[in-house]
Amino acid sequence: MGSIGEAPQKGVEQDDLVMPLIDFGAFLHGDPTAKKAVAEQIAEAFKSSGFLYLQNHGVPEDQVSLAFSESARFFERPQSQKAELQWTTPDSNRGYVAWGREKVTQSADPEEIARLRASNPDLKESVEIGREGVPGFPNQWPDRYDDEGKTFTHDMQAFFLRLKDLHIEVMRAIALGMGMDEDFFDSYTDAGDNTLRLLHYPSVKKSLWKQNPNQVRAGEHSDYGSITLLFQDDIGGLEVKSPRGTWVRAKPIPGTIVVNAGDLLSRWSNDIIRSTKHRVIQPPPKETGTEGHDDDENAMVPARYSIAYFCNPNFDRFIEALPGTWEKTGKKYQGINSGDYLVMRLAATY
Repeated sequence: MGSIGEAPQKGVEQDDLVMPLIDFGAFLHGDPTAKKAVAEQIAEAFKSSGFLYLQNHGVPEDQVSLAFSESARFFERPQSQKAELQWTTPDSNRGYVAWGREKVTQSADPEEIARLRASNPDLKESVEIGREGVPGFPNQWPDRYDDEGKTFTHDMQAFFLRLKDLHIEVMRAIALGMGMDEDFFDSYTDAGDNTLRLLHYPSVKKSLWKQNPNQVRAGEHSDYGSITLLFQDDIGGLEVKSPRGTWVRAKPIPGTIVVNAGDLLSRWSNDIIRSTKHRVIQPPPKETGTEGHDDDENAMVPARYSIAYFCNPNFDRFIEALPGTWEKTGKKYQGINSGDYLVMRLAATY
């Protein structure tokens, strides 16, 4: 289920949406000229589409595969165990989120969100994992249950820290690409106030979409924080909204991470960087015997797994327009505390 294999040298280009495939190895290990070139590619992608694919990113493929396999085993646990680890509050943002609990949307109207949740719930369950050691907000680990739960806890803690390091490096590339000092964001990223989300979109009958053509696995939305690091399995279903208003499939490319900018980074950049809307829909059904026939009411849409690492500025930092983004046009937004902003957005989602 992980992203294994050698990536082709092309991303996605359709309907004026370009998601380039960028070799991050040249930034991590190259000379200053190579680093600058990669940084400018990343900055340009974030300014034009807000999405890119990153290859040679430094996260070992075996660690990614292990995270996917352990995620799948976690979601196979009895519902009673998962419920004991449930998500509680936006301030904590840790724990298990059952099918239908979250409704991702751009709406901030509680009544509208409740209506959408009732009529068109997101077809997914997830586990939210934050940084360790935050007083009053412990992660909800399954290590209390068995040895497999202990292994899951250990490996996800290690994976979280690995992705924290990558977050720091990508933000360094963004800084360099936007003409700032490479270490500009270091004091905003060192705490690791990020969220590792394991996602499971269960297998469902294709007839569900015949009954409700607007059904989605995750509704149209933009992400909240600075950047998101997304690992896809090979099932697919992620779509990105193009400048033409069409939906473009962000095809899984083996060995890569999909990286996109979030709303807070867009705000931070005075809207120079784009936070682009995206969603998850159904992939084609499995073609296994009669269950794969397109006209079969019992045809199954296969399960999908993904892993998202939502990156945020340290929650105690104040966010206002970056140097070089507002001097000629003025600041579009008032400054805001990073942690307060995220809690506000999560409160609307749940």
